[in-house]
Amino acid sequence: MGYYFQLLRWNKPSGRLILLIPACWSLWLTPTAPPPLLVLGIIILGGLFVSGAGCIANDIWDRKFDKKVIRTKERPLANGKVSLKNAWILLILMLFFSLFIVLSIPQESRNLCLLLGSLSLPFILLYPSAKRWFKYPQLILSICWGFSVLIPWAASESSLAGGTTLLFCWLATVFWTFGFDTVYAMADEIDDKAIGLKSSAISLGKKSIKTVSFCYVLTCFFLALAAFKANLGLIYFPFWLITTIGMQREVFLLNSRQKGIKTSGLHFSNQVKLGSLLLLGMILSKLT
Repeated sequence: MGYYFQLLRWNKPSGRLILLIPACWSLWLTPTAPPPLLVLGIIILGGLFVSGAGCIANDIWDRKFDKKVIRTKERPLANGKVSLKNAWILLILMLFFSLFIVLSIPQESRNLCLLLGSLSLPFILLYPSAKRWFKYPQLILSICWGFSVLIPWAASESSLAGGTTLLFCWLATVFWTFGFDTVYAMADEIDDKAIGLKSSAISLGKKSIKTVSFCYVLTCFFLALAAFKANLGLIYFPFWLITTIGMQREVFLLNSRQKGIKTSGLHFSNQVKLGSLLLLGMILSKLT
């Protein structure tokens, strides 16, 4: 059973949280926030199932390449602990559970969420192959993450009529995702070059860290605009300021650390903490 949890990445909560954080940003920026517990629960479960499906699809696509990459060679499909047949069965189950979750959304929001979920599925399944043919596969992942903003908003508001608040939250999520996943790609840069795979880290080269810094600047800029448009109270902005400084500090530290799995993993986990800090500011603003 442990190997199946590894296949789903459920043994690594940071990867699940970094998807659920933008989803919760969206929910707490809606005009009707705080969100109903039913909607919040549905979004959390849906995020777990959809991200699990994405991880399995990624490992099915990459099972031969993963054996040649230090960071991924011990994944269950790569080392043979889980068979390809069982991986496909688990993928279908995750997709079924994801569909069930969408159908559990209140009726007035269900059709729109089902449409958005259907639109997101090709990107989720396409992303693992993108590193073979697209110089910036992290951009496709960013689009996938963008749906984690749109679907919660639709579930809560029964529409996408969020105006600039929704747009700014979506843009912040896209840039944030491109930034942290570019750093994550740095860990595999040497191995990816050797086996002919592509990534934004490889394509950007020496400009990678500056690009990540700029992505984080835009992330915080758009979240400030979203908060302003959503009429969040002043209590939010100290959290925003600390996060803005914290993201740039993390970029600065990338320059002083040797590239590798440990550095990228630490940056990734710290982005989870900083994103959570922003969310805490939103929650406190709406509750006070």
